Amino acid sequence: MGVLQISQDKTHLLLDGRPFFWLADTCWSAFTNITETEWEEYLNFRQKQGFNVLQINTLPQWDRCGSKLNYFPFPTEDGIRFDFERILPEYFSRARRMCQCAADKGFTLMLVVMWCNYVPGTWAAKVYDRNVIPETYVEPIIQKICQSFNEFHPVYAISGDTGFEGDGTIDRYRLAADCVEKYAPDALRAWHIKGRYDGLPQEFADRSDIYLYQSGHNPAAQHMAHELAESFASRTPKHPVINSEPCYEQMGYSHHEYGRFRQKDIRCALWNSLLSGACAGISYGAHGIWNWQKPEMPENPIAGEGFLRAMSVGQALRFPRAEDFAFAKSFLEEKGISSLTPCQEILIDYPEDIRAARTEQEILLYVPVNAPFALKGDYRKYGVSAVDLSTRKAIPFELACGEQTAHAGMHAGYEDVIVILEKL
Repeated sequence: MGVLQISQDKTHLLLDGRPFFWLADTCWSAFTNITETEWEEYLNFRQKQGFNVLQINTLPQWDRCGSKLNYFPFPTEDGIRFDFERILPEYFSRARRMCQCAADKGFTLMLVVMWCNYVPGTWAAKVYDRNVIPETYVEPIIQKICQSFNEFHPVYAISGDTGFEGDGTIDRYRLAADCVEKYAPDALRAWHIKGRYDGLPQEFADRSDIYLYQSGHNPAAQHMAHELAESFASRTPKHPVINSEPCYEQMGYSHHEYGRFRQKDIRCALWNSLLSGACAGISYGAHGIWNWQKPEMPENPIAGEGFLRAMSVGQALRFPRAEDFAFAKSFLEEKGISSLTPCQEILIDYPEDIRAARTEQEILLYVPVNAPFALKGDYRKYGVSAVDLSTRKAIPFELACGEQTAHAGMHAGYEDVIVILEKL
């Protein structure tokens, strides 16, 4: 079983000493909502697509879909409120079997230790405050989590979907971090924070190994895919940066707005993240997988943010944009690209729409619309090629290069493309 490490330059991850591109699927409610037979089928499908990381909540996901399985880590009369005084070992035994199955298929795990609904003062605790874990039970619960999962060498995300606006929240997560460091001293650590937010306290940045951010599910804030990447890439200390929750495919817009995220939104969030400083990897989400939507199941009375109803897992597992994420991984791996430096300064027009990043040998441009654009600089000694992202096939692309500028006209594709400039 491989162990993740951080590259010496702090830009990307390594597995057994080789560059590792984090391609995660968000399956937050796996331990409560999925049968072990379904789990193996799901793993086989994602493995074939090229996914290599799974993001899972160790405790019940508060806004998951309803289920009749009754897998809970604590005693409960209604499946919603928990008695945190007693830990049920059979829940963790089953979760360990699921982790072993995933590890056997080559998956790395990112396990959330304490989602925000379990922590005082968070936005989720204000929506539903009856499952905030009393402080006295925090350490034994985290001890059980670490003892159960350490052998799988997970990345522990100490927080889940949280902000850090109050002393009570910060104090509780400080305690959680202390416990993880005590019971999993060798594990990589991160913080899965709420959408459209970069307010990770400096003390927690100092105790991180990876920066995770969430560009989220608000249709008016999709620019956060690149803005948050830039923000975290510029922070001190330097860590690899990953968008661990971009807009999910077919997710309803947050706060009951009408609409769902589809093709254009998903690919834009993907490439805007990778080319803006979050080049260590990317997480994908399908609305119906993270919460495991199955027909004829009871409703979960906790609505969370109130998204539109998810499609069933059978549909969601086959959403087409997962292949776009898998393509990004294979594209970068085939070119041997493990680290990218944003270079927006080379763009003359459309600086916020087109994203640019470079290595020593290449420049990559994400061009979302088939329209002319111009670059600063001399590119006469570069080869130029392009990939139509709607077909994932090479297309002709011409760049008229002068001594100080280069101009691109219309190309042969219909949608967004990746342009590659490679030194000859």
